[in-house]
Amino acid sequence: MEKLCGGNTGGWPTFTFFVMVGATRSAVSSFRSCAFAEETPRKSIGWGEAENRDASSMSSHLYNERKGGPARVRSSKSILNVVAVLFVFAPMLLVSPSAWATPKYRVLHAFGQGQDGAGTWGSLILDRNGNLYGTTSGGGLRANGTVFELTPRANGKWHETILYSFKNDGVDGCVSTAGLTFDASGAIYGTSQRCGAYGYGTVFSLSPGSSGWTESVLHSFDLTDGARPYGGVVIAPGGNVYGTADIVFALAPGSDGWTESVIDDFSRHNDGNGPYAGLILDASGVLYGTTKYGGAHNAGIVYELKPTVDGSWKERILHSFCPAGFPCADGAVPGLGALAMDQAGNLYGTTIAGGANCGCGGCDSCGVIYKLTRGPHGHWTETALYNFKADSTGHGPGAGVVRDEAGNLYGTTIYGGSPQCSCGVVYKFSPSKNGKWTYTVLHRFVGSDGAQPDANLTLDNKGNLFGTTATGGAGGAGVVFEITP
Repeated sequence: MEKLCGGNTGGWPTFTFFVMVGATRSAVSSFRSCAFAEETPRKSIGWGEAENRDASSMSSHLYNERKGGPARVRSSKSILNVVAVLFVFAPMLLVSPSAWATPKYRVLHAFGQGQDGAGTWGSLILDRNGNLYGTTSGGGLRANGTVFELTPRANGKWHETILYSFKNDGVDGCVSTAGLTFDASGAIYGTSQRCGAYGYGTVFSLSPGSSGWTESVLHSFDLTDGARPYGGVVIAPGGNVYGTADIVFALAPGSDGWTESVIDDFSRHNDGNGPYAGLILDASGVLYGTTKYGGAHNAGIVYELKPTVDGSWKERILHSFCPAGFPCADGAVPGLGALAMDQAGNLYGTTIAGGANCGCGGCDSCGVIYKLTRGPHGHWTETALYNFKADSTGHGPGAGVVRDEAGNLYGTTIYGGSPQCSCGVVYKFSPSKNGKWTYTVLHRFVGSDGAQPDANLTLDNKGNLFGTTATGGAGGAGVVFEITP
């Protein structure tokens, strides 16, 4: 494991991490003693130096090292650990043991059988017919990951079809952890973390046809123009594709193919570092995202990117986490899921660390749900709406939240839930007219039904939730699940 402090790279963003693996409790202890001791130089993560930073190495990483005892391995397929820190206050909160009537949970598909995919780290997308699409980081015909479709049948069961198995042939990508995106024609767009022409991942598309789906590599990253994208992409009305790959990139279609440009490299003083989460795009063409590290206080940022009349983009930091230093009163280390936006343009997200509740490994705190409220003259105000707890209600939200039309937020945690498993939960977070919020656990994972849900949920127009887990299930390699109200 790389050092959390010192060395020739500086500050805590240098800990070994890819697909969010690594960081045992001993590393957290090192972080707590040094995270804010020095300013982190830009580009502290040397992408070309650590070949173990890929999803194929997940099987060797420990999930949660208990104090005074041996580390516990979550799964033989994949793993994720959470960096936990700090301290936040969440006003006016109620916790409800049950609500949403009696939600029904069921596994639609368990990965890991035969030449099936393995390791589902990304979100799902739905087409008009209710079919689900997603990616796996491993498995498939060549063990390099897959793109899959799940189709509902009349008997209530779901049928999986592998649309594509990644090749790793010197051109194609491999190890996809991203959610997918449809364009207007029904083509699918996504990213891969590794392989491609230079070994640093790709942006790809899959186009439907009479003989099946055809994959095209739109861009191969070469480290100078980005590397190893974790999140998916968004597509603007004009057809441009935007995403993150240690930078923020744009891909523009043309008669000679696609042209990539770096629209933000996070090189300013006190800028963010580690933009792993995907982006969201508002109606005016402004992009919003988070970085896991960096910022004025080295605990991550929320940022926006606005297009300018000369074709360039202007970055603005909306919030730098942990302005008061350790302990962080507003959260720290934003999750890997994309932000959510309401009708007023306010933003919602999660941090893996921070919060008022102690106990997530020594006295490290357990994460928060936060809101960024848009104010006059471009001013934004951050509020920690909820502090996760080290108990059966779940903690360590690796993913962000999704929002329904009534303003309810839905998300997942990696830890907590069942005391026998600590495999995570699915939760609902509901506002009321008096300004209070109610937190409800919709499902606690027990391992056999999935473990470690690590991607944003998907909500259909009937109020059903669809999601993935990275591990667990009958095949041990993750599941696709549904929760109905």
